[in-house]
Amino acid sequence: MSVVRRALPEDAAEVLRLRQVMIDSLVRADGSGGGPGGGSGGGSVDWHAESLPTLHRRLSEPDGDFAAFVVERPERPGSLAALVAGTVEYRIGRAGNPHGTVGHVFSVATDPDARRRGYARACMDALLAWFRARGAVQVHLTASADAAPLYASLGFRPKPDPLMELLL
Repeated sequence: MSVVRRALPEDAAEVLRLRQVMIDSLVRADGSGGGPGGGSGGGSVDWHAESLPTLHRRLSEPDGDFAAFVVERPERPGSLAALVAGTVEYRIGRAGNPHGTVGHVFSVATDPDARRRGYARACMDALLAWFRARGAVQVHLTASADAAPLYASLGFRPKPDPLMELLL
């Protein structure tokens, strides 16, 4: 079984590397040449240096609204095989969620040569437990076609949500 742990500040560079793995896979999947997270296409890491100090700080806040869970590569100390990250957000309450606490999963990545070992599932289980401990009663994510079966097996269901985006 995979040993999952909460990401530490010293993992920041590896967390960014795995986030880039996710971004690159999305770019390849939609063929657009661009993708979420910025950059001008797959492989562009120009934003990493600017992002690193913020990520390091956020990983240093154990009681904050952000968490990342990782699995280390047993054969390569200091290197991560998988990452799941998310935030807890407040929304005005409603029926079924009167406190308005919502979890949002926004980054799930496993190195291609470490897939099919249960790492993403183990990390997701840890993140879902973290969400529950913070009072979240619903969790949102955007699933790629390849990842949808994993999320469905965890209980996620498609939602007819017409997501729109504005870049400022």
